[in-house]
Amino acid sequence: MADTYVGAIDQGTTGTRFMVFDHSGQVVANAYEKHEQIYPEPGWVEHDPVEIWENTQEVVTQGLADAGVGAEQLEALGITNQRETTIVWDKETGKPVHNALVWQDRRTTDRVEEIQEEDKVEWIRGKTGLECDAYFSATKTEWILDNAEPLKMQSSRGADLRERAEDGELLMGTIDAWLIYKLTGNHITDVSNASRTMLYNIHDMEWDDELLEEFGVPESMVPEVRPSSDESLYGHTDADGFLEEEVPVAGALGDQQAAMFGQTCFDKGDAKNTYGTGAFYLMNTGSEAVASDNGLLTTVGFQMSGEPVQYALEGSIFIAGAAIEWLEDVDLINNAAQTAELARSVESTDGVYMVPAFTGLGAPHWDGRARGTIVGMTRGTRKEHIVRATLESIAYQTRDLAEAMEEDSGVEMTTLRVDGGAVKNNFLCQLQSDIIQTDIARPQVDETTALGSAYAAGLAVGYWDTVDELRDNWQVDKEFSPEMDAEKADKMYDRWDDAVDRSRDWAQEE
Repeated sequence: MADTYVGAIDQGTTGTRFMVFDHSGQVVANAYEKHEQIYPEPGWVEHDPVEIWENTQEVVTQGLADAGVGAEQLEALGITNQRETTIVWDKETGKPVHNALVWQDRRTTDRVEEIQEEDKVEWIRGKTGLECDAYFSATKTEWILDNAEPLKMQSSRGADLRERAEDGELLMGTIDAWLIYKLTGNHITDVSNASRTMLYNIHDMEWDDELLEEFGVPESMVPEVRPSSDESLYGHTDADGFLEEEVPVAGALGDQQAAMFGQTCFDKGDAKNTYGTGAFYLMNTGSEAVASDNGLLTTVGFQMSGEPVQYALEGSIFIAGAAIEWLEDVDLINNAAQTAELARSVESTDGVYMVPAFTGLGAPHWDGRARGTIVGMTRGTRKEHIVRATLESIAYQTRDLAEAMEEDSGVEMTTLRVDGGAVKNNFLCQLQSDIIQTDIARPQVDETTALGSAYAAGLAVGYWDTVDELRDNWQVDKEFSPEMDAEKADKMYDRWDDAVDRSRDWAQEE
């Protein structure tokens, strides 16, 4: 086993990463490639699925070459992916009929409001555990079938897409399904990704006929749903393909569920928060699908072969690390690392609050028409205050979720496991600990999303025998404890709600 490994394809919102892990969960190889963000109109966000597949092949090939690892040394491949992002492709040619509609895309907000007016929100929540929102795949698939112009360069048959879908000529899926299809030729997704489509009944654990009808998605379009760690395997890579080996593809998880798996949150009450483009806070609720009274989502956490589904409560923040990217975009900082230095250079924001609702507000507010807002500025406000207010906004949004999570679950959080690119920022981790008033634990391997999908695939093929082996691999890099007194943290947090109110219901024409 010393010379064999498990590979993980981590297809994220801004790029695609390939990592190889050894038996102790340490990183052996790591390659990354960005892809283009396409913004056809305000509030619309698209990706090119062909570019994503090409980048996937490139990072896998590059990562293996850099590490001197041969494809024959891979015991299995796992996949983790940006969730909800939706692709429709031609069953015969395997070519997409339109760009992927990204999870951040708000073009179906009007459709969601129709559903709200028809009083179907609770009906949908009861089946899917989800808040009816443009975030999920159902309205994206419906929009593509009803509105999309087929990509002229890639689809010679420009016939009506809905008609073709009803004739069984088109397939749909989230990014995991797209990559599994390209790697193995099989149309498969895992339970965690299926649960994010707003078409899947998380209690019956099957595609819901009534929801498929509501959104006009023919059943022939949707993928077969399998466990996240599947001993039956999703398939093998093609020996005549880019890897030139038949490697089992055996695990898949949506990125946040993968991070939960990689953080070894296998037991009820375990929780993690991942700070990526957005921030996603998940708590394992065991085999019980806990309904939320506070705007959280009830979702599938993961499923291992032959075992019951594990559910989770989830809070989704749409913009976290992306707020730091925005600071860079508008030239307030030169790079992400500079945020800590600038934020430390002032004692406070001087009353400035930044609400990064660039693509609306997720949990617990759920306002698709909210927009980014900075309030409290005076003539004395400097960029240092705005940078600090941006970092504080990430911490405040997380406290929103932590309070909702504790109320729904009845479990008081003592330690929060964190991961994602932004947690390399010690200032942000300390600020997060101060604002939530709880301990923060950062693991040594912070690429837990890729690690989680590797664990899922490795368990399926017997590279790891039990989850206890994975628990032993989890090691703390640094812990942060609250240094701010609770009264001050509460006072700062009190005005956050006022700032959020200013941002709400702003966009009118999307």
